[in-house]
Amino acid sequence: MMYIIDSANLEKIRECVEFYPVAGVTTNPTIISREKTDFISLIKSIREIIGPDRMLHIQTTALEAGQIIKEAVALKEIVGGDFYIKIPVGPEGLKATMALKKMGIKVTETAIFTQQQAMLAAIAGADFVAPYVNRLDNIVSDGVHVVGEIVEMFKQHNISSKVLAASFKTVEQVHKIAMVGGHAVTINTELFHTLTYHPLTQYAIDDFIVDWESCYGKTDILGLIDQSK
Repeated sequence: MMYIIDSANLEKIRECVEFYPVAGVTTNPTIISREKTDFISLIKSIREIIGPDRMLHIQTTALEAGQIIKEAVALKEIVGGDFYIKIPVGPEGLKATMALKKMGIKVTETAIFTQQQAMLAAIAGADFVAPYVNRLDNIVSDGVHVVGEIVEMFKQHNISSKVLAASFKTVEQVHKIAMVGGHAVTINTELFHTLTYHPLTQYAIDDFIVDWESCYGKTDILGLIDQSK
């Protein structure tokens, strides 16, 4: 399963890229607007941080297919690298996706809440479909179940599109997406830190240090190697 950063904050992206095995970055108009800075400079900076080989998903603000296509072409030219245009699912979005597929521009269809929205997006040519897990949970639906059924449908129909689950609040949600076969998750930077933390892990590390220092003091392994030369 791929882990993707759902943020446009440059410092947080830089930190995650340094410490975690991230596959790329997703953004949307809300995430971009939180940074309150020049849009073009921001997306160029994100690409500079993550490099050309990681995915960068940028969402269109256009509502009509022709304008969506123009935005996709322009954004791809600006940021280069492994680029995906994010398009909210709907008639205009599907029309744009079919055209962009022929043009060789990769698409992530987003704001998906039902299995059939995902199926239509995939058949239209979307490389990723992005169902919203926590938002489904908030309306007394089961986001993980929806993702699981999308994954299973794609298997049954031999569809190559991947499921990029979005909208997370807890580690448990991320874990359950992995268990139902989700191909990727996009999560905020705080969840990356939470995924790696457990108090028993820290207790074990503390015990290792105490036991080592009881025998070798403050000298680490490299120090012992240097002493042996």
